Amino acid sequence: MDAEPSTTTVGSNSQLPRRIVICGGGVIGVCTAYFLASKGSDRVSVTVVERSSIACAASGKAGGFLAIDWCDGTPVADLARASFLLHRSLSDLLDGPRAYGYRALSALSLPLSPSDSTESRSPALPSWINGSAVSQSRTIGTPETTAQVHPQLFTRAVLSSATEYGVEVVFGEVQNVEVEGTGVRLRDGRILPADVVVIALGPWSSRLQIISDLFHVSGLKAHSIVLRPPEPAVISPHALFLSYQPTPGGKILDPEVYPRPTGEVYICGPTEEATPPNNPEDIVGEPESIALLHQIAGTVSSHLKASVAETVAEQACFLPSADDKLPVIGKIPGSKNCYVATGHTCWGILNAPATGAALAELILEGRSTTVNLDPFSPERFLR
Repeated sequence: MDAEPSTTTVGSNSQLPRRIVICGGGVIGVCTAYFLASKGSDRVSVTVVERSSIACAASGKAGGFLAIDWCDGTPVADLARASFLLHRSLSDLLDGPRAYGYRALSALSLPLSPSDSTESRSPALPSWINGSAVSQSRTIGTPETTAQVHPQLFTRAVLSSATEYGVEVVFGEVQNVEVEGTGVRLRDGRILPADVVVIALGPWSSRLQIISDLFHVSGLKAHSIVLRPPEPAVISPHALFLSYQPTPGGKILDPEVYPRPTGEVYICGPTEEATPPNNPEDIVGEPESIALLHQIAGTVSSHLKASVAETVAEQACFLPSADDKLPVIGKIPGSKNCYVATGHTCWGILNAPATGAALAELILEGRSTTVNLDPFSPERFLR
């Protein structure tokens, strides 16, 4: 079949789909299901297929940091700005502060030395942060421009709301997508009939031939830990973006620290190129990377030392990245009615709402108005 000329305008209102199957129960797939169902609940039925559990991979183990303008000057700028505002709207609709820890917060850029201590810290820093490098610290986000969510709770809250519009969840491993749009075949032999298929499997997307024939999605393995300090009330809402050199002359790292309103503190840092296992549940962190995160946590705050804070989680996940490092969102060239949404790198939680809203518009109305999807069209990989 000939490819569609544009990802921003496809199909027509007279040819609306009826059965939509979304492959992937992460934040991208769930947001797409939500907007499809809420915009077209009287016209479509939506099913989400997930192998393991909802938000079991990066959507549940990411930091959940949101910024309105940090992607400015890149092709993702409009997507990020639209999505940041949609996060605010969704928080109002879904009671985000209570349901999934949505809140505005400040962000600081802060050099951190392994020798920093409570004795040398400056009073200009929030009281829970150790360190003497405040002269080089700067504010890089304010409550007007930066915010956060608990990503796993956010994904599950959006899905819970989507089920009120009739979205169903089926658990099973996707084996194949029929290019001609007849449906999705699961590993156990079940076939889910579909008029439209959306592939949102993160770094596992290119394990399907319809994707691998066009482009590759790699995975960057990111490590994180979650701690619960003994006095969570003293931890102010400041996201920290650190510059940290563990040893003199060693590699400079860029760990991040996100206090959460639940009283937990999320710390992420080391990443490495790796191949995701077939099952997301089999992902484990490297001991050296986890130990380094504990070292960083204890250095940034005495409240986060291993001897003081409770360890809630030690984990890793894979951030999906396409060949050109841009998201891939739109109709797959040559397919009857198959779409893809993947490759959001570290900005998946931020950009999920606008991705889902724009893709839902493209599928239901033939064009996206939330954001122009042309820069993210899968057609760019055609040779």
